[in-house]
Amino acid sequence: MGFEVILVAFVFGFAATRLRLPPLVGYLAAGFVLHEFGRTPDTGIEAVADIGILLLLFGIGLKLQPVTLARPVVWLTTATHTLIATTAAATALLLAGELGLPLAVDLDGGQLLLLGFALSFSSTVSAVKTLEDRGESAALAGRVAVGILIVQDILAVGYLGFIADEGPTLWALAIIAGIILLRPLFGWLLSNSGHGELLPLLGLALAAGVGAASFDLVGLKPDLGALLIGAVLAAHPRSGELSDRLLSLKDLLLVGFFVSIGLAGAPPPIAWAIGGGLLILLPFQSLAFLLLITRFRLRSRTALHASIALMTFSEFGLIVVVAAEAAGIIDQVWVSATAIAVALSFVLATVLSRIRHHIYRSASRLLAAIERHPVIPEDSVIDLAAEHVIVLGMGRIGTGAYDEIVARQVLSPVGVERKEEIVLAHRADGRNVVRGDALDRDFWDRIRFPDDLRLVVVALNTHASNMECVRRAREYVPGARVAAIAAYPDEVAELRRAGATIARNLYEEAGQALADDALSFLDEALPQDPAVD
Repeated sequence: MGFEVILVAFVFGFAATRLRLPPLVGYLAAGFVLHEFGRTPDTGIEAVADIGILLLLFGIGLKLQPVTLARPVVWLTTATHTLIATTAAATALLLAGELGLPLAVDLDGGQLLLLGFALSFSSTVSAVKTLEDRGESAALAGRVAVGILIVQDILAVGYLGFIADEGPTLWALAIIAGIILLRPLFGWLLSNSGHGELLPLLGLALAAGVGAASFDLVGLKPDLGALLIGAVLAAHPRSGELSDRLLSLKDLLLVGFFVSIGLAGAPPPIAWAIGGGLLILLPFQSLAFLLLITRFRLRSRTALHASIALMTFSEFGLIVVVAAEAAGIIDQVWVSATAIAVALSFVLATVLSRIRHHIYRSASRLLAAIERHPVIPEDSVIDLAAEHVIVLGMGRIGTGAYDEIVARQVLSPVGVERKEEIVLAHRADGRNVVRGDALDRDFWDRIRFPDDLRLVVVALNTHASNMECVRRAREYVPGARVAAIAAYPDEVAELRRAGATIARNLYEEAGQALADDALSFLDEALPQDPAVD
């Protein structure tokens, strides 16, 4: 990839973020502009794009949690929505062809279904980024949305394997079995690769050097090899850390893919018209998600937040269209039209994400009418009417604060933790802990706060998270005192300005406690000096 490509991609990506748009919109625009100046795709750009796609598949494999994907609200919603959305998009294109729209006129049944299938996906990159920015990736709406995205991506990968140029050799089953049998070795490497640069390098080596390369040798789609390697490691305790470390690298390398789409040629006017016209499908796709998710007894608010996060076309759908074009199934112009539709859908999703709470308030009565009751316990109202203290974050610090409050036998606390396994462990130890994501506004909206709530203890693992929780506590329970932790003196000042009644420097307090305990020990262990006459 030439230096000028990197520079132009950065400039347009930066401009997109300043407009509060996903940077991928800027990368596509950068490709179009570079093409106008005579730049064409080269092997360097294509290699970067290929590795980005491999890491995308590897990351999906790392998130394949059978428990989440086995939930009917995930797999049944995805399967039903894919059928509905594929049929709706194919029908819309068919009607456009009947009306004489160029490009759509010549599409046959197979091409219509292919394009409808590609347009049925939602963007994993856009949705995950939106959920993380809103602090809702671990909330129920976020987990449902991510589960749906993963199942959609699996369907897309299945199609990519289906249209592979050559069939697999007889060694294919042996390679698949070998990768699965080598899981202990891969797990050992992951456990012993530390937390530095070796960790993402291991992920890249496994995705490209083991999974993709071995699958390519036996005639299988290399992308599927990266997916399988990720799935083999999904249950490893450090799979989440590996996924997080690869996230920035994957996003960086995917720049090559989006730039290469633009370098293939500036879209003709008809591609812009079709790409813009396809946005009409998005509200119907989102409405279908909303109706399907509420059938599984989730609140309409949860379903609305998930459906808005999913209200995009997908970069994976674009990958499907690119693969179909490479196989000679559809024309290159449809790649450009799909790229425009994907980029414009990101813009629309960004706008809707900002006003989602207003949408809910405006349509709350209508949305309440489509709910099914009783709502599942995981999404029902949390009653804390008997508690005096809420501890947000039940890690080591939160647990210590909880136990100290219990030991004093003055106030009754309740802990809040977002990870189910940690909640269950605390309950097994006799602590009163509920599951919830303190960064998710939905969680705060579900709480029935006691009238005599005295204290909110904020003990999450990042300063930004603690700041957000302090603000939420001040908004929802303004009469309670708020205590929070920080790692640096300036963070203590920020917490106090945000409304924390008490803010403590974690390391300073720990140092004082350590010195106090050590001096106390010395006082007890050393003999007293004899009295001086």
